[in-house]
Amino acid sequence: MRRFLDRLYAASGAFAAVCLASIAVVMLAQAGMREFGLLLRGADDIVAWLCAAAAFLALGHTFRRGELVRVGLLLEHLPPRPRRALELAALALTVVFAGYMAYAILNFVYDSWRFNEVAQGLIRIPIWIPQLSAVIGVLILFVAVLDDFVCLLRGATPAYQAAEDERRTSKDFSESL
Repeated sequence: MRRFLDRLYAASGAFAAVCLASIAVVMLAQAGMREFGLLLRGADDIVAWLCAAAAFLALGHTFRRGELVRVGLLLEHLPPRPRRALELAALALTVVFAGYMAYAILNFVYDSWRFNEVAQGLIRIPIWIPQLSAVIGVLILFVAVLDDFVCLLRGATPAYQAAEDERRTSKDFSESL
């Protein structure tokens, strides 16, 4: 199960990176075609959908790498017992929040599908198709937070803490810039 989850988080981050690269390709193609008097129809729609996909698909991977904003500044100065209790409380609250976010966005996309809502830009496709990236990204974030919550409950080090410790060991302080 651990290998599957780690691969899921890595794949999610990789797909987010592909979305970012695709944004660059679409924008460069649009700029290059403009020089020849050609128009890349729907480029703005495609870039907008790719931006949303990149943002949502990166959430779980970013969380596991310890690169999302956390309450670490407060927790680092506490003794081990209160630190663990507050970290468990913060993760529990985050599990609830991510779960509600997944529920809400699933309902939103389901309504888009149910009412046959179509994108309003130049590319007329069912809007639930590009919205799926948000659903997938939020579900992966929910699984990632739940994963670290369970790890902490079992007494193990959460992945975000392990990643942060690894950066400090290698003297990589780029996160604090």
